[in-house]
Amino acid sequence: MAEEIAALERTHTWDLVPRPANVRPITCKWVYKVKTRSDGSLERYKARLVARGFQQEHGHDYDETFAPVLDVKNAFLNGELREEVYMQPPPGYFVPEGMRFASVVTAAGFSASAHDPALFVHTSPRGRTLLLLYVDDMIITGDDSQYIAFVKACLNETFLMSDLGPLSFFLGIEFSSMPEGFYLSQEKYIQDLLDRASLTDHRTVETPMELNVHLRATDDEPLEDPTRYRHIVGSLVYLGVTRPDISHAVHILSQFVSAPSHLHYSHLLRVLRYLRGTISRRLFFPRSSSLHLTAYCDATWASDPSDRRSLSAYCVFLGGSLIAWKTKKQVAVSRSSAEAELRAMAFVTAEVPWLRWLLEDFGVSVSVPTPLLSDSTGAISIARDPVKHELTKHIGVNISYTRSQVHDGVIALQYVPRIAAG
Repeated sequence: MAEEIAALERTHTWDLVPRPANVRPITCKWVYKVKTRSDGSLERYKARLVARGFQQEHGHDYDETFAPVLDVKNAFLNGELREEVYMQPPPGYFVPEGMRFASVVTAAGFSASAHDPALFVHTSPRGRTLLLLYVDDMIITGDDSQYIAFVKACLNETFLMSDLGPLSFFLGIEFSSMPEGFYLSQEKYIQDLLDRASLTDHRTVETPMELNVHLRATDDEPLEDPTRYRHIVGSLVYLGVTRPDISHAVHILSQFVSAPSHLHYSHLLRVLRYLRGTISRRLFFPRSSSLHLTAYCDATWASDPSDRRSLSAYCVFLGGSLIAWKTKKQVAVSRSSAEAELRAMAFVTAEVPWLRWLLEDFGVSVSVPTPLLSDSTGAISIARDPVKHELTKHIGVNISYTRSQVHDGVIALQYVPRIAAG
């Protein structure tokens, strides 16, 4: 708690002022957490002072307007609060002084990425240095070891920092470096989730969800207490950072968090049993992988029985490394399977330019079109052919957007045959 107060003082998080007569200040509270290593041993204790913003009322209180790992002692690093918010200070607090994180690293020579606000880049004759910030933890990596040491010293002068050494455990993700490449896993996170779920059996299953399952909000009786269902689904969403194999199942089950039923909960337990049997699976990033992007997309037409909307899904590889994936329900009903596939194409096409820009921030030249593979010959033909007719005029902007990216050399449409599930 003393470290948290000291950090708030050094970063000038607030000013201590007399209470205005017409102001109702919000309160604050302490939040405590025990942080552990990947093996479960104690790493450190953390305390956070948080403002209880939920006490504010709209219209009354406010209006609508791989590398060393560093841990920052407090989480108020980015941006300045432009509105006036009054909070009761913790006991014993006095007026602090300090600077903001972005201004410190910018003064040290970093430039903020225009494509990711959490990424800062520095280029020198000795190489490129990248700094990635996540709340109060950060990773610094690059070729210029002298500059990395300089930046760490600059940060330590302004913020209370802890150098946690080589990257091994970050935000619940385990990192393993091997001669052949890098492995990312969340085995400890899965085990903790299974313990919290309190499964009464030791069964495992081969897949996270059965084929051709169509769940509805009205299926079965609602759960008396949906708290556990919501907690598990939320944990699975974060687990999807390293487990793309559960992406589709979690997307389906997350649609029922407002009012889950016993049937939904049984399917949720199936996902947990699948994870129990595959707990050691990891993402692998080979050192020898090429730096060329390849994207895949697919869609399930009118698969939601409640509103007949389709699902879009994509995955993107950097050489042989899977780096991006997502499953999402489409925003409108597709009148044909080709339209559903075109929406899926537009979905991943919007992601590809951002990944290409990010690679350029990393110093990777991207000069050739990114292959985009689909199993729909109809969608590929429509996206390539500028001729409109009665069968395609309703599809609209998705054709135009995808076609423009093909014309600009951002993507190159290719056909890939569908593989039947076994």
